[in-house]
Amino acid sequence: MTDSTNPRAGFAPTRWSLVLAAGKHDDERTRAALSELCAAYWVPLYVYVRRRGHDAHAAEDLTQGFFARLFERNDFAAADRNRGRFRTFLLAALQHYLADERDRERALKRGGGVSTLSLDFERADSQWNLEPATDATPERAYERRFANELLARALARVERDYRERGEAKAFEVLVLTLTAPGELPYRELAERLATTAGAVKVAAHRLRERWREALRDEVAAIVGSQSEVDDELAALFAALAS
Repeated sequence: MTDSTNPRAGFAPTRWSLVLAAGKHDDERTRAALSELCAAYWVPLYVYVRRRGHDAHAAEDLTQGFFARLFERNDFAAADRNRGRFRTFLLAALQHYLADERDRERALKRGGGVSTLSLDFERADSQWNLEPATDATPERAYERRFANELLARALARVERDYRERGEAKAFEVLVLTLTAPGELPYRELAERLATTAGAVKVAAHRLRERWREALRDEVAAIVGSQSEVDDELAALFAALAS
């Protein structure tokens, strides 16, 4: 079982910084950066709308309508460069949009059914059905889902790295040390990989390090500067614990 070093190349950790720096200058590069971020983290918005009491059909229309207006009116130009993290900007923009919508018919008229992004609502609804039945506010549900999406994206990046190096089997086993820590002894995991428990411990440690690096890279893409990464991580983990 090999464990070669993976260079963290090709990932742009400044997508939101690019949007903020652009200000009112609406260009193709800025819109592309924002589109990538929205495509990655739109599901938490859908969860928020559902928590506000809308059924699946209405939530689809409202989510699509929100993105249509976001890009048509260049609403991202209003993001505060000093205070604006992507996560908070996105929710505030959605709340403003919903406040402007009198009913679903008006939502349809203002963009429902016409999306600027490719949105997989079947996946979103599946995730909604997995949401815990709690009395959490829509805002807390949004924060929790956003954190979960970010964790999943970071783990998916690590998985791609392992698969590209021909170590898909190693990932499938080692990831259990992250997703089900303590449930399986290292000895049993070692047997699955035909190696030793000591080698599994080392490999599991490296997997955790890669996952932390990937997580920090994902967070770096949704804050205005590298100095905000730790605070954003703390906020997201707090959302998961709430």
